[in-house]
Amino acid sequence: MKDLLSKQAVNLKPSGIRKFFDIVSEMDDAISLGVGEPDFDTPWHIRDEGIYSLEKGRTFYTSNSGLKELREEICHYMKRKHGVTYDPLHEVLITVGGSEAIDIGLRAVINPGDEVLIPQPSFVSYEPCAIMAGGVPVIIELKAENEFRLTAQELEDAITEKTKILILPFPNNPTGAIMERKDLEEIAEVIRKHDILVMSDEIYAELTYKEKHVSIVEIEGMQERTILINGFSKAYAMTGWRLGYACGPRVILEQMVKLHQFAIMCAPTTSQYAAVEALRNGDPDVLEMKTAYNQRRRYLMHAFQEMGLECFEPFGAFYVFPCIKEFGMTSEEFANRFLEEEKVAVVPGTAFGDCGEGYLRISYAYSLDNLKLAIGKLADFVEKLRAKAR
Repeated sequence: MKDLLSKQAVNLKPSGIRKFFDIVSEMDDAISLGVGEPDFDTPWHIRDEGIYSLEKGRTFYTSNSGLKELREEICHYMKRKHGVTYDPLHEVLITVGGSEAIDIGLRAVINPGDEVLIPQPSFVSYEPCAIMAGGVPVIIELKAENEFRLTAQELEDAITEKTKILILPFPNNPTGAIMERKDLEEIAEVIRKHDILVMSDEIYAELTYKEKHVSIVEIEGMQERTILINGFSKAYAMTGWRLGYACGPRVILEQMVKLHQFAIMCAPTTSQYAAVEALRNGDPDVLEMKTAYNQRRRYLMHAFQEMGLECFEPFGAFYVFPCIKEFGMTSEEFANRFLEEEKVAVVPGTAFGDCGEGYLRISYAYSLDNLKLAIGKLADFVEKLRAKAR
């Protein structure tokens, strides 16, 4: 057969995160700090609601957009957290995780050749999703000296007449960087000036440690040009429930629903009933988990300081992004050697874009005991490298 495979699919690089995850799964006694998955169980009252929905036989399809009850709760949440109003019937869509929302959101607005601005380091799915939508990824390299925030000047310099949409990945995976209100106001001015769209991925919105998360939809003139992505995986420890959502202008959401209905039909019904309970009564659970993450974050920053490893202080998500440039090896070489010699898995910064070279992503969505064991091994490994260099 000629041309058996899609060239577009073949040319996509596999996830650098999964590569290390697969290696670890085959190693005995390895410690993984590589996967961004909460180590908490889904809170019992949320699980109970999912179990109850099964006991009541609620195993039917929901509407394509999702349970009306859940969409209404999302609108209440957006009003409560960000002071903005959405129409639950036409401006909210329930998806299979935030990843599906990213995919169909880009496909709904991109025409072939449109440029998609992607600040990096950032989540691994943005670039391939832009390519699969027919867009042209334009990378904006975030800098450590700016605390990996996107600046108005960096945005201005990247915009061309072909620019269609900016992906705004904050709080950020892998760096843990956040954008404060003043940062958002500055880039919003550039966005309005050039009349472009925004896709704001706010899956870590509940996990900020310096101050309350500010969404760009709170900034004047931005709600009507923003596709806001969020979900339940990170804040409520519901990764396996596969549930996310998008809020945005009706004209865009109508097209996203169309793509969703042909590819997916609807998100899992059981998960949707559980998510209603999460939004109504899950705030104490989120606070408890966030408090634990913050303790781990502070422990890691102190440990890096003690071992003399450079790392800017992250204030969001559950990742740190230490710099390993002093050792004269690539991020992948460092991660491979650390895994082989100490049996601890971390993710090379290059998994999140070329500008992640010289950094590692370490997740602290793991118990403090595991972190202490792994970081002890990192301190020993770093000391061996420095001793050899002396």
